Amino acid sequence: MTTAVPPLDSPFPERGPNAAADAATDQAPATAATAPRPRWERPAYLALLLGTAALLLWNLSASGYANSFYSAAVQAGSESWKAFFFGSSDAGNSITVDKPPAALWPMALSVRLFGLGSWQILVPQALMGVGTTAVLYAAVRRQFGPAAALLSGAAFALTPVAALMFRFNNPDALLTLLLTVTVYCVLRALDGAHTKWLVLAGAVIGLAFLTKTLQAFVILPPLALLYAVCAPTRLRRRLGQLLLAGLAMVVAGGWWVAIVELWPAGSRPYIGGSQNNSFLELTLGYNGLGRISGDEVGSVGGGARRAGGAGAGGGGGGWGETGIDRLFSANIGGQISWLLPAALIMLVAGLVITWRARRATDSVESMARAAFLAWGGCLLITGLIFSYMQGIFHEYYTVALAPFVAALVGMGVAVLWEERGGLAASLTLSATVALTAWWSYVLLGRASGYLPWLRWTVLAAGLLAAAGLLIGSRWRPGSRTGGRLLLGAAALGVGAALAGPFAYCLTTVDSGRSGSIVTAGPAVAGGVGGPGGMRFKRAGAEGFRGGFPGGPQGATQGAPQGGFPGGAQGGPQGGMPGGAPQGGQAGAAPGGPGGQGVPGAAGGAGGRGARSAMGGPGGGLLNGTKASAEATAALRANAGGYTWAAAAVGAQNAASYQLASGEPVIPIGGFNGSDPSPTLAKFQEYVKAGKIHYFIGQNDGGTGAEGGQGARGGAGGPGGPGGGTSSAIAEWVKAGFKATTIGGATFYDLTAPVSGTS
Repeated sequence: MTTAVPPLDSPFPERGPNAAADAATDQAPATAATAPRPRWERPAYLALLLGTAALLLWNLSASGYANSFYSAAVQAGSESWKAFFFGSSDAGNSITVDKPPAALWPMALSVRLFGLGSWQILVPQALMGVGTTAVLYAAVRRQFGPAAALLSGAAFALTPVAALMFRFNNPDALLTLLLTVTVYCVLRALDGAHTKWLVLAGAVIGLAFLTKTLQAFVILPPLALLYAVCAPTRLRRRLGQLLLAGLAMVVAGGWWVAIVELWPAGSRPYIGGSQNNSFLELTLGYNGLGRISGDEVGSVGGGARRAGGAGAGGGGGGWGETGIDRLFSANIGGQISWLLPAALIMLVAGLVITWRARRATDSVESMARAAFLAWGGCLLITGLIFSYMQGIFHEYYTVALAPFVAALVGMGVAVLWEERGGLAASLTLSATVALTAWWSYVLLGRASGYLPWLRWTVLAAGLLAAAGLLIGSRWRPGSRTGGRLLLGAAALGVGAALAGPFAYCLTTVDSGRSGSIVTAGPAVAGGVGGPGGMRFKRAGAEGFRGGFPGGPQGATQGAPQGGFPGGAQGGPQGGMPGGAPQGGQAGAAPGGPGGQGVPGAAGGAGGRGARSAMGGPGGGLLNGTKASAEATAALRANAGGYTWAAAAVGAQNAASYQLASGEPVIPIGGFNGSDPSPTLAKFQEYVKAGKIHYFIGQNDGGTGAEGGQGARGGAGGPGGPGGGTSSAIAEWVKAGFKATTIGGATFYDLTAPVSGTS
């Protein structure tokens, strides 16, 4: 810690060379929390937050309603407090989304206050991104100083998947904020064994559970173990504090669950995503352990894998190959892995440097070690689960890793910079910069024709910075030239490390992203969004997973990124010229040569493309349909006389019509079309009571059940997870009511049955 180095102002005052002397004289060592703030810190911190806000708010409305599935629930919650509480897909409260509702609440309140629109829905998400940056800054600064905190904050804000998800309306934005707050609270609790901070951490995890169920609990094992072992108090008190934190977690996350489970099922909406109308089943199955095993009843991965093992793809169900290198793969690497190798190296280096510290709270080294263990433990356990889970896995899930990666990078640079006079530390720091530059070069090269000058510039700058850091750290102590060389090399290294992800972020915010499967940055070779979809391997052979709405990892890039119009993620209108903001094209071409859409779905030439239960291609499974002006007008006509203006198979289809008209639409079968809700008998009861005006069928003028099985294992088709509910309703409607084409969509007027039927 006292190795001679060129004279530089230390950005990490709490870990300076006087710490040992302070401890020897019983004087409390300085910490970043108590040391005077340098004059540059506040302006730099303000610039970080303003820059984060500008990045996340820029061109925000380009994504329209983003994921119309959640936007419809937000719209419903803004009109009905019952829908708000349960997270219902429609104001008529027929069914909920397949997640708990906490992430919907801020957006629904915003819409209730300011009206329905893209900005009103997405601004709360962007503010959560700014909040996450601020919390991360505060957490890192306490032990490692403002320079490390600024680096961590910038690394987080410039993570491409973070720039994507904090401009989107999925639950992952709130989840990432809450996970970051949890780690901050645990670190505050460790610094003096404070019960209140640990209890607060438990309460935050409970709220995170109400955001995305069991994913919130992934970081609990390393954090609980860390506190049990390292908190500076007796073991009995540590265990008691952990029990109190657990109680706070149960209360904060369990009150809503208890109300839902005790509420009479007949007077609340059906729990979307479950097969037995149970939130506990949803939590443990489709949204829980099923994500690990791939046995998710009612989804692509579950039903298809059980029905015919080969239908799921090699190693990872229908959701891509699993393995330790998954996070570095073609379709995921550009989302999160830019600084991941550096974070892993920094974790090891930080633990080696701080491991000699004792557990006592007055040891600065002890708290630094605890910080590495906290952030590193969360990164490792979350990364391993993401790497090996065989169920539904989307690239954007990796946003949960972003704060862990960013914190480790900032903290690791801090300790290595302080030890830069030693050969091992200088070699590690230099090698990390070089490795990061090379990995950026690789990632940038995966996007064909994407800024070729940048990848070479990043590589050259990174290698030059690595050499400068190594030479400068070995310069004669006291040399002004050596100090300037070190500072210049450090600045160049930071620029080289962040240039690639920054470019990806700019590409992300420059165009709209919509649908259920979205990715940041440009289309990449062998990954999502390129021609033919995501390249995958199965049984030793290579093929292509169809890059279209039907495929579990179909093309998620819009036309600006080289994707296909009508893909799961398009431009502002889902890649469809003239489309409505809330969705993309209902249908798309079937899978490409050798392609595969949804397992179990009806197919087209060259592969199996998704089809809705009413036979339309794609059917809006992963993105909304285009609601025409004529269809919207028909739904609004006399809508006040009905509980629901219409019903449609699949939540994305229903959401598009609901958002366009502002009137409730029943999503038959929930998101996948596979939930047994409503049953045929219940639907017939609604029709008899005059509660539903229309049934919306396919958009291509064909007939109902002739399209075969529905999407995602049949969308409730015969033998499907939903017991055939969706298909049975479609068949009943087709047989008893006349079809009329309105604005290109097939409408059945449920108030006018065919003569002789009921």
